[in-house]
Amino acid sequence: MKSVVLLSLLLAASLTVVTPASAAEPGQVVTRFSEADRAAALAYWTPERMRKLGQQEWLPPAETVGKLWEGAMPPGVGRLFFHAEPGNYDESCTATVVPSATKDVALTAGHCLNGGFDRWDNEIKHGTMVFVPGYGDGARQVFAVRAFAWSDTYRGPTSAADDDGVIALDPVDGKHVAEVAGVQEISFDQPPSPVPTTMLGYPVSALARGEKLVSCERPATLDTNSVSTVWETTCDLAGGSSGGPWLRNFDPASGKGTIYGVTSRGTMDENGVTTDLSAALFTPAVRDLYASADRL
Repeated sequence: MKSVVLLSLLLAASLTVVTPASAAEPGQVVTRFSEADRAAALAYWTPERMRKLGQQEWLPPAETVGKLWEGAMPPGVGRLFFHAEPGNYDESCTATVVPSATKDVALTAGHCLNGGFDRWDNEIKHGTMVFVPGYGDGARQVFAVRAFAWSDTYRGPTSAADDDGVIALDPVDGKHVAEVAGVQEISFDQPPSPVPTTMLGYPVSALARGEKLVSCERPATLDTNSVSTVWETTCDLAGGSSGGPWLRNFDPASGKGTIYGVTSRGTMDENGVTTDLSAALFTPAVRDLYASADRL
């Protein structure tokens, strides 16, 4: 068994990536994209390229705990696409629109934004980034990411602590993403453990190849060790589900609940099957990150 971050990835044929300018704000690591970068991202992520992530020769086996979502799409949930360099590969995660004054903010996992370092200690930069809310029900409204941030307490993909990030999105045709997609509420109050949880994500597995939303309904238990404090559950969503919301008090009729964490890591067996998931406990640092997201 090994613990891994749950990204989906596909090597790309060729792409020239404009390196985003990064600047630090107190307590944050922030990346902002130019108008030209955002236009290039919208041009790059065609529907065909999005589907290509699920057309690889080998994919993880179909989930058995996770089930295809049926009915109207839950508000705010969608698929996050990006390109990574060095390495020249495309990836996807899951993200969720959350309440904000600008109506432009979504929440995802920190490792969907922070690529860490490759084996030669080169920083892996994530860019060419777009968000598609309601992906999988025929909706294809694509929002360019204008900025993203993670807390400076997050140490990158090798760390489970504070594995959370926020993205700010450009409006489309004068409409903000919250107006188009709706939002999920978020709370930084720690619920009692165990907590009945609905987990949502876009795993790129043999079940739906990333083209459909998949859900798990499982209790989550808080686990504290010498390294980190995380929520754990026996959900089997594969890569691509990273950043997906963990919702308590979920109402299937409205598709709404309250986010108290996002998918961070999973344990994978020798057959590529995810045996469990974890979500980092929301900390004051993550609360502050969310509170300042309107300034991105």
